[in-house]
Amino acid sequence: MPSKNIIKTYLENGYYHIYNRGVEKRKIFLDEQDYRVFLSYLKLYLSSKEESVNEIKNNDLKIENKEKTISEIYTLNNFFGKIELISFVLMPNHFHFELKQKSKKEIESFMRSLITKYSKYFNRKYDRVGPLFQGRYKAILIKSTEYLLHLSRYIHCNPIELLAGNQQLESYPW
Repeated sequence: MPSKNIIKTYLENGYYHIYNRGVEKRKIFLDEQDYRVFLSYLKLYLSSKEESVNEIKNNDLKIENKEKTISEIYTLNNFFGKIELISFVLMPNHFHFELKQKSKKEIESFMRSLITKYSKYFNRKYDRVGPLFQGRYKAILIKSTEYLLHLSRYIHCNPIELLAGNQQLESYPW
């Protein structure tokens, strides 16, 4: 019998809870740079190519690096206008996304691209091999407004256990 939420039902204009965690529940973000890189990949896939190119043009990179980065942007899969990120949280060993996909099966391609790109970065940075994530991502079709609201609250409250006693939830950066 397959694991829970492995077999996915994809609908046009469907809302989904997408999540995954590190293999053996290990951390997938070891420092602040890892979080920032993951977020930059998320932004790269979900922003328009023009917006990404303009951001690079206004960056302090050397001209050769700008040209290389801009060239890479045009070769990447892009999901701007196809997937909408409603809410998300990045935790040390897992992540949660609340997404809406405009057409059927966009999430599959998006998640494959994002997880592969981040895993390659992580494995290269930490000189490791093998899978970073515990199997394929999980996807739950959100079938009611109540669950949509519950999920948003769940995602935003996820970091509570990591915060020190007097820290506010709003202070969690990821």
